[in-house]
Amino acid sequence: MSDCGCHHEAKNAQERKILTIALALNATMAVVGGIAGWIGQSTGLLADALDMLSDATAYAIGLVAIGRAASFKANAAMLSGAALLLLGLGVLFEVGRRVIYGAEPASGWMIGTAIVSFIVNMSVLRMLAPLKSGEVHLRATWIFTRADIVANVGVVAAGVLVFWLRSPIPDYVIGTLIGLYVVKEAGEILVEARRARRGVPMSDGSD
Repeated sequence: MSDCGCHHEAKNAQERKILTIALALNATMAVVGGIAGWIGQSTGLLADALDMLSDATAYAIGLVAIGRAASFKANAAMLSGAALLLLGLGVLFEVGRRVIYGAEPASGWMIGTAIVSFIVNMSVLRMLAPLKSGEVHLRATWIFTRADIVANVGVVAAGVLVFWLRSPIPDYVIGTLIGLYVVKEAGEILVEARRARRGVPMSDGSD
C-alpha cells in the first residue's frame, strides 16, 4: 500500500493548484500593469508588468514540469531564467529610449497600480512559500514573485517622488533598478538550473 504513489500524486495536485492560481493572478496583473504603464507613461510600471508577465511564464512552465523528470525540470528553470534575462535587458533598453525621447509619468497611475500589484504578489508569495525549498523549477517561481514585491515597493516610492519633485527622473531610476534586479534574479535561476543539471544540491532559500 505504501508504494501506491498516492502521496506523490497529492503533492503534484497541490503544486498544480497553487501554480494555476498564481498564473491567473500574474497574467491578469501583467495586462493591467502594462495598460497602466502605457497610459501613465511609466517605465517603472512597464518594467513591473514585464516582470509579472515573466512570472506567469514561469508558472506555466512549472505546471508543465510537474511530474516530469529532474532533467526536464532543470531545463524548464533554465528556460525561465533565460526569458527573465531577456525581459530585464528589454526593460533597460526601454528606460534608455525614454530618457532620450522623454516621457511624463503619471504618479497616480504608478502608485495605485503598484499597490494593487503588491497586494496580489504578497498573496501569491504566501501561496508559494511551501515551494521555495523544493525542486529547481518550483524555486524559480518563488524567486520571480519575491522580485515582484521588491519592484512594487520601488514603483510606489518612485511615484511619490515623481509627484513631489515634478520630475520623471525617479521613474527612470526605478525602471533601471527593476531591470537590473530582474537580470540579477535571472542569473540566480540560471546558476541553480545549471547546478541541478549537474546534480548539485540547491541553496535552501535562506538568503
